[in-house]
Amino acid sequence: MTTQIMSITMNATNAISQKQTHTTQTDGNNKQSSGYFIGLMSGTSMDGIDAVLVDFSNNHIELIATHTLEIPAHILNNLHRLCSPNSDEINIMGRTDRAMGLLFAQAVNELVDRAGIDKSAVTAIGSHGQTIRHMPNLEQGFTLQIGDPETIAVETNINVIADFRRKDIALGGQGAPLVPAFHHASFAQKDCHRFILNIGGIANITYLNGDSEAVIGFDTGPGNTLMDAYINQELQRPFDESGQWAASGNTDPAFLKQLLSHPYFALDYPKSTGRELFNQAWLEQQLANFSHLQPADIQSTLLDLTCYSIANDIQAIAKNGEVFVCGGGALNSELMKRLKQLLPQLSLSTTSDIGIDPKWVEGIAFAWLAMRHVLGKTGNLPAVTGAKRAAILGNFYSAY
Repeated sequence: MTTQIMSITMNATNAISQKQTHTTQTDGNNKQSSGYFIGLMSGTSMDGIDAVLVDFSNNHIELIATHTLEIPAHILNNLHRLCSPNSDEINIMGRTDRAMGLLFAQAVNELVDRAGIDKSAVTAIGSHGQTIRHMPNLEQGFTLQIGDPETIAVETNINVIADFRRKDIALGGQGAPLVPAFHHASFAQKDCHRFILNIGGIANITYLNGDSEAVIGFDTGPGNTLMDAYINQELQRPFDESGQWAASGNTDPAFLKQLLSHPYFALDYPKSTGRELFNQAWLEQQLANFSHLQPADIQSTLLDLTCYSIANDIQAIAKNGEVFVCGGGALNSELMKRLKQLLPQLSLSTTSDIGIDPKWVEGIAFAWLAMRHVLGKTGNLPAVTGAKRAAILGNFYSAY
């Protein structure tokens, strides 16, 4: 368990030394939340449940404590099965929904215990849930996250805000990405052009120029998901630490060109994607004519697929500015090196440089979305998701 203290002053005129601090915009409403909120995040990579305890009182954001809980192998196996059409789906989903609810609750209880606070001080839990299907572009588009919020509420005795994406879908949006609203509130600076690049299982970017109406955000394509799947298949490792295996290989230009020909990369935003498009079955199809390649060369090519798809989208928006990386990809030194080579005119670093450890950005974002719900404030950016209007996101699940 990792514990850290971090303060992000909202509407501050000067950065406070000794702390990771930056200015955060507000919407002009002086109404503020008091007490603690908890954010729960289990992303496309399914590498664990991240739980964060955040204090939004006193007009600032303070990260009090963090905790990560591993997903047991048998539950992880069911999650992978649910990400593509399979037999007995309803029964598997029902059982796994409850199992994930219990795991989310366990993560919360361990976080609160180790932080040494009284649960009564926590206003609500914001739970993203585990996405098992994301199909917003169908005639009747939908998105589905599991991790029963009623179970979380009962097992923790804390109110829960969950199911954040479906209101945006109902309004004609993609339901994702939702974190750009938090990125804008936390990282936007006047007359400053910034990209917040999250590299989890899927990679997404948020472009900030200080104007919420002009925020651009969308999924660029695969982040770590294909690399993780391939190294697990070949070397039985969950991920390629620091990109060392990819660094030992050589990218095959023809294979990379084929991968980048996927129609998703040519789509205009708003757009979002997930394991429904970029998964191990798709990779096996792509490898049909490249089975002669060495495994390390395949891994190197998959890393470049992530880097090129990100860099192409960033350069199509702006040639200059700052790029701050968060998510697991920020810890992949080979990925960061190759991205820097592809974006020579932009500065590249992690969100640590602007106040938040890259591992916890998304967890804090869903604590923030829960806070927005409690305060009756909107949580989506229509310019990003394509929704007809801004809306209060999520549903309330009482612990009592």
